[in-house]
Amino acid sequence: MTSSTVDTGRFVWYEHLTKDPKAAIEFYSDVVGWTTQPFGEWYVMWVGSQGPLGGVMKLPEQAEKMGAPPHWMGHVQVDSVDATAAQIKQLGGRVYKEPEDIPTIGRFAIVADPQGAVISIFTPSTPMTLHDPSKAGEFCWNELMTSDSAAAVKFYSQIFGWKVLQEMDMGPMGTYHVFGVGDRQIGGMMKIPQGAPMPPAWLYYTDVADLEGSTARATKRGAKVLNGPMDVPGGGRITQLMDPQGAAFALHQSPKK
Repeated sequence: MTSSTVDTGRFVWYEHLTKDPKAAIEFYSDVVGWTTQPFGEWYVMWVGSQGPLGGVMKLPEQAEKMGAPPHWMGHVQVDSVDATAAQIKQLGGRVYKEPEDIPTIGRFAIVADPQGAVISIFTPSTPMTLHDPSKAGEFCWNELMTSDSAAAVKFYSQIFGWKVLQEMDMGPMGTYHVFGVGDRQIGGMMKIPQGAPMPPAWLYYTDVADLEGSTARATKRGAKVLNGPMDVPGGGRITQLMDPQGAAFALHQSPKK
């Protein structure tokens, strides 16, 4: 089995597109503890204890004109960006940025599922070393808020081969679908709460050693708490926030051992 096949369907990179990258770097370096590493003239990589895990760049003017706010975007590895993009169109999704090469890095496209949540598909030029998501500073959970969770589960299973590994009854909020690659849980999908003024979107959780401390640093720097801090199944705790420039993000603290 090739490395590409092993990693297919996994989130391998996280990108922050924002109006003021310098301010974003100051904010997340303080809140999460990342360091940074320049990559070319216009791109800066986020670096955790296991090496680079994502990047930050200025929100493209074209995206801003289309109404895109500052946001985080996950990159999911696929065997063929072109074939996956074509399949996404066939299944009712959209391709916002057609497949394109990044010299020496890989090939990517920016796409949306049929409900409108945006994500990136990516094939690296060389195999990537997956990080241990349980370590502080790493992205540990990928959550989709959608208008139709059943349709989303079906779509992503066809596109990425994700399987529902667990379903949790959340009462009036419906079912929380925990999905994964093989038997490894990597995220969840749920229906947007009725009346909530938000479009379908992905929310990415970063593991931190001290949730209360990170949350306090975030709010001190101008972030708004959307939910939490609160306990979640499995013994962990989370806070969901909006950063000072308007990008949603979330923090997670693993259960104390």
